[in-house]
Amino acid sequence: MASCSRWWRAPIYFTISVVLAFIAISTALNSPSNNTTPPTRPISHHLSLNASIALRRSGFNIMATLLLISPEIFLLSPNTTIFAIKDSALTNASLPPWFLKHLLQYHTSPLIFSLDDLLKKPQGSCFPTLLSPKNVAVTKVGARERLVEINHVLVSHPDIFLEGNVAIHGVLGPFSSLSSQDFGRVWDSIQAPICDANSSLVLDVSETKNLVEWTRIVHLLSSNGFVSFAIGLNSVLDGILEDYRVLNAVTIFAPPELACVASPSPMLDKIVRLHILPQRITYSQLAFLPDKTMLRTLLPNQEVEITGDLNVTKGLAVNGVEIVAPEIFSSKEVIVHGISQALEVAELPTTSR
Repeated sequence: MASCSRWWRAPIYFTISVVLAFIAISTALNSPSNNTTPPTRPISHHLSLNASIALRRSGFNIMATLLLISPEIFLLSPNTTIFAIKDSALTNASLPPWFLKHLLQYHTSPLIFSLDDLLKKPQGSCFPTLLSPKNVAVTKVGARERLVEINHVLVSHPDIFLEGNVAIHGVLGPFSSLSSQDFGRVWDSIQAPICDANSSLVLDVSETKNLVEWTRIVHLLSSNGFVSFAIGLNSVLDGILEDYRVLNAVTIFAPPELACVASPSPMLDKIVRLHILPQRITYSQLAFLPDKTMLRTLLPNQEVEITGDLNVTKGLAVNGVEIVAPEIFSSKEVIVHGISQALEVAELPTTSR
C-alpha cells in the first residue's frame, strides 16, 4: 500500500534528474573560467518564469522546468521560437544529457513565429535552429484547419506562449528520431531534412545574426602565434559567412603553420573549414566523448575523428593530430584548441557557394 501511494513521485523524480543533468551541462559550458564575454542578451527571469508557467499549464512539465532553471539553453538570440516536446517523448527515451541539450536546441529557432506566421510558410520550406546548420522543414500546412506539421510532427499546442520576442508551441513528438544508438555521432543522430534550395523560405538576412565575432577571432589567433591560420581564415571568411548565416558557436583547432595562405583558393577554403566545428566543445567535453567519435566540420561531407584519453600521456587527438594547447582562448561562442600540425583534407569536390 505504501509503495502504491508513491507512484505519483516517479515523474517528479525524472524531472529532477533531467534538471540536474542540465544544470551540470550549463555549469560546464558557462563557468567563469570558460567565459570572457557577457551573454548575447540578458535573460529576463520574468520572461522565463511566465513561459515556464504557460508550459506547465499545457502539460509540458519537463520543458517548463528546464526553461526556468536553464533558460540559456534556449534564449541565445534576439528572437526565439521554442517547440516544446511532450513529457512522454522524453521519459520514454534514454538519452545522454549532452545529446538531450543538442536535441532541445534543434527544437529552438533564432527566429520568431506565431501560428499565423507558420501558416503563411510554403510547404517544404525550411528555417534555422540553434543547432546550426541543421534546419527544420514545414512539411504540411492546413490554413483552413489551422494545422501545421514540422518535420512531419504536428504542432499540437500552438501559441502556448507569445510574449516579447519569444514564441512557444507544443509538438506531439521530437523532430528527429530518438532511436539512434550511436549518440557519439551528434550530427548523424539528429536527422535534419534536406531543404529545397529553391524554397521561398530562404533565410531573411535582416532577421538572422551570426553571433561569432570573427574579426576578434582572427586578431586573437594572430596575437597567440597562429599567424598563418589567422591569415587563411581571414582570406576565406566571406565564404564562411555566406554559407553559415546563423552560426551561434564554433570550435577551432588551430595549427601553428598553414600552407596555401598566399591568396584565397578553393584548397585554402577547404583546409580552413576542416579545422572549424559548428559547435563549442571544451577539452573536457571532447575527452568525455566515446573514442573515435566523429564530429561535423564546416567543410561539407567531411568530419574529424576524436581519439585518445586524458589518462594517458599523449592525450587527445583530432584525426591523429595531438591537441597540444587546449582552450588557449574561450568565450561563450568560441573555443580554440591548439594542435601540433594542420589537418589533411581528403580529396573532395570544391566547396560550392
